[in-house]
Amino acid sequence: MTNTVKRTRSDPAQAGTTALPAGPASGWPILSREGGDSLVQQIVRSIRARIDDKLLRTGARMPSIRQFADDHQVSRFTVVEAYDRLVAQGFLESRRGSGFYVKDRSGGSIGAGFGAPHQAPVAPPADVDVVWLVRNMFRQLPPHKMPGGGLLPPDWLDGELIANALRAVSRENPSLLLGYGTPQGFLPLRQQLQLKLAEHEIAAGPQQIVLTSGVTQGIDTVARHFLRPGDVIFVDDPAWFLMFGSFAALGARVIGIPRGADGPDIASLAELAALHRPKLYVINSVLHNPTSTSLSAAKAFQILRVAEEYDFTIVEDDIYCDMHPGPAVQAATRIASLDQLQRVIYLGGLSKTLSANLRVGFIATSTELARQLADRKMLATLTTGEIGERVAYKVLSEGHYRKHAERLRGRLDGVRDKVVRQLERIGIDVGEPPSCGMFLWVDAGCDTNVLAERAMEQGFLLAPGALFSPAQLPSTRMRINVASMGDPGIWRFLEREMDRRA
Repeated sequence: MTNTVKRTRSDPAQAGTTALPAGPASGWPILSREGGDSLVQQIVRSIRARIDDKLLRTGARMPSIRQFADDHQVSRFTVVEAYDRLVAQGFLESRRGSGFYVKDRSGGSIGAGFGAPHQAPVAPPADVDVVWLVRNMFRQLPPHKMPGGGLLPPDWLDGELIANALRAVSRENPSLLLGYGTPQGFLPLRQQLQLKLAEHEIAAGPQQIVLTSGVTQGIDTVARHFLRPGDVIFVDDPAWFLMFGSFAALGARVIGIPRGADGPDIASLAELAALHRPKLYVINSVLHNPTSTSLSAAKAFQILRVAEEYDFTIVEDDIYCDMHPGPAVQAATRIASLDQLQRVIYLGGLSKTLSANLRVGFIATSTELARQLADRKMLATLTTGEIGERVAYKVLSEGHYRKHAERLRGRLDGVRDKVVRQLERIGIDVGEPPSCGMFLWVDAGCDTNVLAERAMEQGFLLAPGALFSPAQLPSTRMRINVASMGDPGIWRFLEREMDRRA
């Protein structure tokens, strides 16, 4: 590489001037061809650094592709790819017929990438609500700062497993990745899910399965199909909080059914069903969120009997099923296995154990209802992303997922008891802790809305119990994610707060 370049006496930091592409004398690094990062990555990194350090100011004109290539002895294709990446990341803009210029990023970078600082959490409103929690869950706090979050930390998951499957998919016929998928979803994945459902004693052919963008879209699709303004929908109390706002937005009345260690209170379910005649009852059967409890066989049978008597449909959300070790270790009954998808709509997905980013979920139901739900999905979103569905199929069909799930269960088992002991030591009541799953439903003995506000001031996200009830009344309960309790700071905070209460 030559270090001799033509220089201009104009200041490259001024708008409209040309940024110098020189070697070490002007601060540009010499590109390395000895392994490590590619030439494109090195160019992108060095330009981004100069922009971040204000050595290249907004409006500065970048060297032409030919000039940069000649000065650094790289191909023009390399420079084109590097510039295109910087445009996509929001660092440069392309002006047709003029060249590339440093983009105004005063409003915040859209391309901050992996090196971006974490966004600051938003201050809680006067009353902590569901939107506050969800918004802060997506503020990209470090996983160890989110003991109230609903995902496993990224380093617990297998990114290389996903990357290998993605590479395999990319080597397939490229034309398959360019068009829409099918409304019902990638057929080989639906065939694979048929086998997975059979393991839970649920018989469902591919024609009975509709792929969705996660369980969230699945529940929303079902709700939109069944509910009209004024209709009643039952949920567990406590339950997954995101549903409450979604159902209310459809004009539905959301009523909670008290949940115990082995399932809902059947007397309350029957009494409220007679009074309100619900259209749907949404329930976690296995490893319920937020308590990590599972239905007993007796309760599953009783729920189905009440549903038949009062003619409502059960929506069984089994998103945490792969965190359960199976009936050989601990009993767990799916209502769908008793009903075989006549009155039960069964939902599952891979976001909790494989990758939330893939957004792969599914609905299993009767053949006719599956067709109707696929039509409704098509009208809303056309199809779901087939690339993610193909990646999920690779992982499931090649046998890697089962071992991955076993490792996750083992790791959860390895931390759960330790977290329980520490919580009890500082005065937080854990009750009868679950033997599997990722959540603990604990009693802090104080208003956990207030506790969550104080935790957020310290940079930690807690999940107060009020958010998990349709009534949203103050609660001393909160959900703890045992996989996200490794930061000593959260333990110091909780201990101080418990000492203050004492």
